Amino acid sequence: MAPLSRLVYRPTVIGRKNVPKTGAVILASNHLSFIDSIVIPMVAPRRVQFLAKSTYFDGKGLKGWVSRSFFTSIGAVGVRRGAGQAAQDALDQSKVILDSGAAFAVYPEGTRSLDGRLYKGRTGVAWLALTTGAVVVPVGLIGTDKLQPVGVTIPRVTPVTVKFGTPIDLSRHGAATSGKARRAATDEIMAAIHELSGQELAGTYNEAPPANTVERVRRALRPERR
Repeated sequence: MAPLSRLVYRPTVIGRKNVPKTGAVILASNHLSFIDSIVIPMVAPRRVQFLAKSTYFDGKGLKGWVSRSFFTSIGAVGVRRGAGQAAQDALDQSKVILDSGAAFAVYPEGTRSLDGRLYKGRTGVAWLALTTGAVVVPVGLIGTDKLQPVGVTIPRVTPVTVKFGTPIDLSRHGAATSGKARRAATDEIMAAIHELSGQELAGTYNEAPPANTVERVRRALRPERR
């Protein structure tokens, strides 16, 4: 499907040579659309893996088989979504992928930006980079929100640009056990993504407002807030 998709949609790709051909690498990207996880593997110079909802792999019958086959073919690895242990399991699974020397795509914002702004990055990406020693290549996606807006099933034929930035070595920030190091490293990654994407900065995390006082306190105590 990749050659046909490139022929039809003709994405503009800048900086492909910035992606190392071998070794562990994290492709840290902004996130505008569901199709981002198809666009990046389609244009990257090597196979890219990423985490996807486990429900894409759990379906039954023909529909379930088609879903599993499709997501497996584009490098997706099923994982449970959520906070607490589920979040740690996702990080651990990501580490296993990187320890194998693979290229791994991640969205530091955590979820899609529905208003087009670039949100503050969560520190899991820095933990992965500092723990595994993987180099980070920032990625700026432009136009994917128009390629497949929310609620649209078949992608539209519209200009899309993918920019791969200069690789970043985050080791100078310190150990992965340091909250300060993780925050500084994450901010450096997000600054590089911003330079590539040109998005307006939101200055906050991409999440719904807390529903109650307990939720506000829980969020305030998250490790990435420190």
